[in-house]
Amino acid sequence: MLVILIIVGLIGRSPIIATAASILLVLKLTSLERFFPTVERRGLELGLLFLTIAVLVPFATEKVTWKQITPLFTTVVGLLALAGGALATYMNGKGLDMLRTEPHLIVGLVIGSIIGIVFFRGIPVGPLMAAGITALLMKILYFFK
Repeated sequence: MLVILIIVGLIGRSPIIATAASILLVLKLTSLERFFPTVERRGLELGLLFLTIAVLVPFATEKVTWKQITPLFTTVVGLLALAGGALATYMNGKGLDMLRTEPHLIVGLVIGSIIGIVFFRGIPVGPLMAAGITALLMKILYFFK
C-alpha cells in the first residue's frame, strides 16, 4: 500500500504524500515499526507546529504590521477572513475526527486530491481539509437519508 501511495503521490505531483509514504516505508523496511504509534500520536502535532511556524514568519520578519491587522476587525473582507479561518479549522477538526474513526478513507482523499490536481488544476493542501469536506458531505448525505 505504501508503494502505491508513493506512486500515486508522484503521478499526482504531490511530493508531500510521496515523501510521507517513503519515510514510512523506510521505517517499515528497517524494522523501526515500533515508532509508528509515536508518529501516529505526535506526527500531526509536529506537522501543525511547523505549518504554524511557517505561517507566522511574516510576523517575525515584520512584513505584517499592526496597521495591516486592524482592518481585519473593521472591514467586511477582514471579518470574512476571520470567519473563513474559523470555519476551516472547525472543518479540519471534523476531518481529523473522521480520519481517526475511518483511516481507510485516506486513500480516497489522496486519489480525489490527485483528480483535483490533474483535472481542475487544484493545489493539494493536505488531507485534513479534504477530510473535513468529506465529513461535511457525509453529514449532508446522512441528513437526507
